[in-house]
Amino acid sequence: MAATRHAIDEHALQRWLQAHLGGFEAPIQLTKFKGGQSNPTFALDAGDAHYVLRSKPGPVAELLPSAHAVEREYRVLAALADSDVPVPRVLALCEDESVIGRMFYVMQRVEGRIFWDPTLPDLAPDERAAVYAAMRDTQAALHAVDPDAVGLSDFGARGNYFERQIGRWTKQYRAAETERIDAMESLIAWLPGQIPASDETRIVHGDFRMDNLVFHPSEPRVIAVLDWELSTLGDPLADFAYHCLAWFTPPGALRGMAGLDLDTLGIPKLEDYIAGYCARSGRRGGIPNMGFYLAYNLFRLAGIAQGIAKRAQLGTASSAQAVETGKLARPVAELGWKLARG
Repeated sequence: MAATRHAIDEHALQRWLQAHLGGFEAPIQLTKFKGGQSNPTFALDAGDAHYVLRSKPGPVAELLPSAHAVEREYRVLAALADSDVPVPRVLALCEDESVIGRMFYVMQRVEGRIFWDPTLPDLAPDERAAVYAAMRDTQAALHAVDPDAVGLSDFGARGNYFERQIGRWTKQYRAAETERIDAMESLIAWLPGQIPASDETRIVHGDFRMDNLVFHPSEPRVIAVLDWELSTLGDPLADFAYHCLAWFTPPGALRGMAGLDLDTLGIPKLEDYIAGYCARSGRRGGIPNMGFYLAYNLFRLAGIAQGIAKRAQLGTASSAQAVETGKLARPVAELGWKLARG
């Protein structure tokens, strides 16, 4: 069972599932998954059926504005169900917060491999290369989806994406600020004047990284993309650049691979990875302004880390590692400011 803060009234949940989930069999068993810094995520077993429950954290009254939008996750997963993007099948959404004290949804559980270390220590070099190719191609497939064609034309505002996002994350950062970070102040001042002229609009995941993907149990193939809380309509190059941060961040808490011998590991160099993404996306001329995209994403990541730090301070963070994750706001902002200057 989860920690007391995120405990769920299993009897109330079971009654709701019996009324809203076809083929449901009682009783249920809940087990909290590792991760889920923002939205608590549980394995939900009921008879021979295996589900996943994802909820807002509690208590609702203490949540930051616009955060933890599990209803948006449910919507985008439902919209992508018949696309080339592999996603779990969503089954039920409960927006009535009186049932278990917060909003939640239930989806199918996809069994496979989740890799937490981008160096993939348990795989051979050729297997690592194949995993990275699958990851790259999955994101290219997402960015090929026409939002209008899958009913997501209103999933986010169009135009001025970076202006809106920089403003949003600056406000979120200010709402969660616990100390002054000079590099963050520099990024807040620098980013608005460096926005690229092009502004494509596609579905962006917002947190596309290796440990948010489920791979086939034995094949180098992505079978599910998870954790869509930050998804919206936006610039696909911002989404892709976020995914590329692992090449710039150090191993350890930031789960990067900066400074490692990628050739020996069998992991593609960043320039080759970018070229592969551009080829799959039909994008000629590479990605200009990559420095801006990287700095922007580190600014955003620092804002997310600061939000986790604030939730840890309030006692509402989902993960036991929230305090340590919150401490990453400063080094992440400092790396972002370094890339912005160089």
